[in-house]
Amino acid sequence: MTLKIGMIGTGWFSRKHADILSKMDGVQIQAICGTSKEKAADMASDYEGASVYDQYVEMLDAVELDAVYIVTPPMVRGEIELELIGRGIPFLIEKPLGTEDKIPAKVLERMNESSLITSVGYHFRYSDSVQHLKENVNSQTLGMVLGKWMGEMPMVGWWRDQEKSGGQFIEQTTHIVDLLRYVCGEVEEVYAMYGNQVQYNKHENVTVPDIGTVSLRLQNGVVANLSNTCILPAGMGDVGLKIYTDKGMLDWQGDKLEIDQEGIKTMYKDTDNPYIRENEAFIHAVRTGNTSQIRSDYRDAYLTHEVTYAALESARSGVPVKLKKYR
Repeated sequence: MTLKIGMIGTGWFSRKHADILSKMDGVQIQAICGTSKEKAADMASDYEGASVYDQYVEMLDAVELDAVYIVTPPMVRGEIELELIGRGIPFLIEKPLGTEDKIPAKVLERMNESSLITSVGYHFRYSDSVQHLKENVNSQTLGMVLGKWMGEMPMVGWWRDQEKSGGQFIEQTTHIVDLLRYVCGEVEEVYAMYGNQVQYNKHENVTVPDIGTVSLRLQNGVVANLSNTCILPAGMGDVGLKIYTDKGMLDWQGDKLEIDQEGIKTMYKDTDNPYIRENEAFIHAVRTGNTSQIRSDYRDAYLTHEVTYAALESARSGVPVKLKKYR
């Protein structure tokens, strides 16, 4: 049986997913929806047989789809997910779930009334290095965690707009927050400080903070600090998560992990593409109903989003914020 997939969004990342899907046996890119039919047609030219639309409801009415990928900027969220839930169509959605909390909370409420298959694009969970990190952490007593996402500012207008992107911690550093939860445990309280140092003077209409640091207390007592900036020159970056334990240090850096225990260093490096694994896990679930290979569904991803939004609340108020279930 060939699975018919719809794509909502025509940007670079939508094409990345579509390229992976198009190489899978028994998977067809059946329909593509963009902000214009011209953009959809341009993307569809790479995937034989794909029909084009500029309205997702029209696409869903016209084509019987087995699953849909939502690869849009975060401000275009909410109505699409609710429509798919109402129609019972499984979906994979890219992070973040939204720019604030109202829309993701509403989607979650509807999700909790169904058993719909979902996946969220926290691809690092599917990497070899993160699995080694998780396995090693489970045998140690954690103390302190330091995380970072340091890089340049993406040169797209919506990313620089706080209302449209949610800011760097919600839109980008969410990957590090998600790994903290996945590897170390649930977050109980956050305290954030954000600032504007460079980008608002260099570019027009920059309303996102370009520096920030967030202290987090986990339910298990672990204390973490996650910092980010988008002021670096193009091509520069520093992304990672470093964990300090009673046995030594575990240093994860994107596609590799170095473990230092009592002077003995061990290195693990990713050999497989986590994006491929992420897509294979979702397609397997859609085909079989077995969701065991999906490492981040909507319900779990919402817990990550809660942390990133709590950080925004804290930065705005100047006081620590406890997550809802701990208040």
